[in-house]
This record gives sequence, C-alpha cells and structure tokens, in this order.
Amino acid sequence: MPEKAASREGLILSVNAGSSSLKISLYRLVSPVAQTTETDPVELLLVSNITNISTSPASFSFSLAAHGSGREAKKEPVESIHDHASAFAHFLDYLGREASIEQSQIAHVCHRVVHGGDSFEPLVITKESYEYIEHLSDLAPLHNGAALSVIEACMEALPQSQSIAYFDTSFHRSIPPHIASYAIDQSVAKKRGLKKYGFHGLSYAYILRAVSQFLQRDQNTLNLIVMHLGSGASVCAIKQGKSLDTSMGLTPLSGLPGATRSGIVDPSLIFHYTNRAGRVTHDQSQAVNIHVTQAEEILNKQSGWNAITGTTDFGEITKRRNETADKVAAGTASEDEAKWKLAFDLFVDRIYDFLGTYYVKLGGQVDALVFSGGIGEKSIELRETVLEKLGCLGFKLEEARNASVDKEPGVVVSVSLNTQDHRVLVCRTDEQVEMARQCALEKKFWADD
Repeated sequence: MPEKAASREGLILSVNAGSSSLKISLYRLVSPVAQTTETDPVELLLVSNITNISTSPASFSFSLAAHGSGREAKKEPVESIHDHASAFAHFLDYLGREASIEQSQIAHVCHRVVHGGDSFEPLVITKESYEYIEHLSDLAPLHNGAALSVIEACMEALPQSQSIAYFDTSFHRSIPPHIASYAIDQSVAKKRGLKKYGFHGLSYAYILRAVSQFLQRDQNTLNLIVMHLGSGASVCAIKQGKSLDTSMGLTPLSGLPGATRSGIVDPSLIFHYTNRAGRVTHDQSQAVNIHVTQAEEILNKQSGWNAITGTTDFGEITKRRNETADKVAAGTASEDEAKWKLAFDLFVDRIYDFLGTYYVKLGGQVDALVFSGGIGEKSIELRETVLEKLGCLGFKLEEARNASVDKEPGVVVSVSLNTQDHRVLVCRTDEQVEMARQCALEKKFWADD
C-alpha cells in the first residue's frame, strides 16, 4: 500500500503487541494540530488492554476517556481469544458494538515494532516493508512475530486504513560506533548487521519529552539515566537529549534480566547449561549439539525471574520476599523461601551495574535518574532498594514521596530530596501516545482539509 494522506477527521489507532498481551489506544487529532513539544497533538478517546493471550481464557479490558461513550469492560474472560490476531478482532468487534465507532473512521494504525534493524524512520506497511520486518523477527522473537500477526489482521480487517510501523530501535540511532560495535570481525559484523541496536525507544522518547517539560528544560540540554523496568527491562544513558548507550544490544535479550529473559550471561553458559548434566568437556564424543533456536528458547523464554521463582509477577516476588525476610536474615529460610530474595536482589544488582557505568559515561553530570515501566512506576520497594546505595552519587530518596507515587497526579512525579540537582523521578510512560503523536505531526500522512 503506497503512502496516502488522510482527512484530519480520521482517527489514529495505536497498537502495542507484547509477547502475550495487546495494548490498544484510540486518538483523534486536536484541531488545530499542535506543533510544539509542550502540547499533545492528539486526544485520547479510549484504551483497551488484552492480557494472558497465550493462556485461556484471555482477559479483556476496555475503558473510555472522560469524553467517550459506550460500555466499559474490566478484565472480562474471553474464550475466543487464542492469539494476537483473534485478540485484535475481538477489540474491533467490541469497538463497533459497544462504543459505536465505525472502522471506516480509523485513518492510520500505528504499530509498535520492537526491532527495526537499520530502518530509523516509520515505515508504511507494504509487501516489501512487511517482509523486511519479518526478516528481523529472529532478533526479537518475543515481539516482532506478535506485531506482524496484528499487522496482518489489521490490514485484512481495516483495508481503508494505513498501517505504519514505529520502531523501538529508532531512538538509539545516535549511539556512537565505538559503543554500538562488538569486538568481532568487523567485515562479518557489517555484512550481517551485528551491532547494538537498543530497544524501548518509543518509551525513552516519551520519557525524555515528559521530563523536559517537567523540568522546564530543553531536551537537548538534558543528561538522564532512565530505567524502563518491566517484564522486559532496560536502562538508557541520554546525553544532551540523545541516546548515548543502552543495556540491550543486538537483541532485547542482552542487559537486565526480565520475566523470562536471562539478561547478560557468559556466552559459553548456554553450551554448559545444555551439555550432559552441565559437564564441561572438550571431548567431541561427549559434546551435544545445541541449535541456535534451542539456545534462544532457553535464554528468552525459560530464564529470568520466572526460572528462579516460578512466577513472572514481580509484585508477587516482592511480596514473598518481604514475608520471608526475617527467616532469610536469620539463616533459617528454606531454599524455596530464599528464592524470592535471590530474584529481587539479582535484579537490583544488575540495575546497579548499568547505573554506575552510565553515571561515569555521563561524567557525573546527570540531571535526573528516572524510573519507568510497570515495575519502575509501581514498586515502592524496588525504588527504595535501588536508592539505598546511590547516596554516594548524590541521589537520595524522600520516603514519603516514594510511598505515595500512585496517589500523585501528572505524568512525572519527583521522589527525591533534591530539587535542583541529582533528582529522582518516576515517569508514567506511554508508548501508544508517543506513536500517535509522531503520526499526527507527520504532515505527509494528512491532507490539507
């Protein structure tokens, strides 16, 4: 489908496909369209969140903005949802039936695509761009495939709408070559695109803009260390408004551990992990062949804090860690009881690795340390624990503010004792509105009505 300009009366649908979830937001353009960073050019109409897609039944939620109308839903079980395509189909059916919004009103559909390779600009979905994204799926196995299934379903269900891919990797195009490169044969690296790409870019772009507004500073003057902490977790060093370094690399697997991802491991670990009962040997007759797909399955889907505790719910891990704290401190905890603290402390330790590194890379000139993502925004205990050792760098947490983040209005909340420097902030990130905003501001997507 070639690029086409839509009427400014048309709506923007933002679709964010996770490994087992689907977040959808619907927007309309603000008229006249705002052209500044201080004002959003779009207005939210409704949001939908579909979770547990890979298990049955899936959970469906649908909520309206203040000016919307229709029937809301809160975690309704839906047996007919069994994959991302059927989840999207259920949303469209509900949208027309309960919110009285015709599919023909949707002008553009913005899709969050995790890996964009060397494509840094949004791509209108055509046969060629679809195949390009499909080719990159092996580098983001938990996400690109899910996004493609929704794109395919969207193009079939909404033939009048234009699907546009927005890449998480785009924000990190500014990472210098000496940071993005790996110490391998560079002819092979360049031929195969083997370098650090970085991810969570839509989130980081939103956070940078939100923090600059909160601090009343130009984005290009800001040095930030931002943590996007969720089931997938990463850290980013932002220097003068641009990505300098980030914890994820060629794929989202590297860096911090996640719900099912291992994060950084010794590259040889996977061979010993799967070698006969972990036996280390150079005897070829004793070796077992390990395929890349098997290794990726283990490190992407069978690792992380789920492998340690048996749950992907970090809130549950924190709760159990608190409940068993006395036994662990006294040395009387069983292995099963001690696993909660192990998972929590391991995550915090890996966060420290990147915070210290990025503080040095920024020369100690850091305007704010920012927590974001589901865990970063909600976990009082995690923020408190991380800040325990950062006093040596000048970052100090104000406990009362930290405990009341959920009650505070606004996108950005300060939780630090310092008000002028070494600030600690919590930012409620929103990848959907970031895509919609970029779409609204792209003149070629809209006709001059």
